[in-house]
Amino acid sequence: MKYTKTKAVLNQLVADLSQMSMIIHQTHWYMRGPNFLKLHPLMDEFMEEIDSQLDVISERLIALDGSPYSTLKEMAENTKIQDWPGEWDKTTPERLARLVDGYRYLEDLYQHGIEVSDVEKDFSTQDIFIGLKTAIEKKIWMIQAELGSAPEIDE
Repeated sequence: MKYTKTKAVLNQLVADLSQMSMIIHQTHWYMRGPNFLKLHPLMDEFMEEIDSQLDVISERLIALDGSPYSTLKEMAENTKIQDWPGEWDKTTPERLARLVDGYRYLEDLYQHGIEVSDVEKDFSTQDIFIGLKTAIEKKIWMIQAELGSAPEIDE
């Protein structure tokens, strides 16, 4: 069987991207306060981007004869991104910081995928991982800028 470790990373991403989509969705639903009119519709764009990544990752896994997680139970049991209860008392900056945490986790997972796919010589998947990691790093920079902080990608 080829690309065993790469397929494991791909399936981990299926679970984690699904969870990240829900975290973004929750941010979208529970957001209040300053910048609401700007940030609320922006969360739709964030969800679309994560959902697009999920589709690319799932389809690549299938192309490698893998079987992506496809139930809510599987996603919940396998994600490493923690739930955060939907509560009205969280500020928008707290919610955005939570998104940054999730994006940083995904950045690290994509980096792990880059390394694993290099060892297994699955350069097509590695190319996908590199492109999606770059997009995640841009998202971290943008949210950090909204929060008045540096991206801190290189730390």
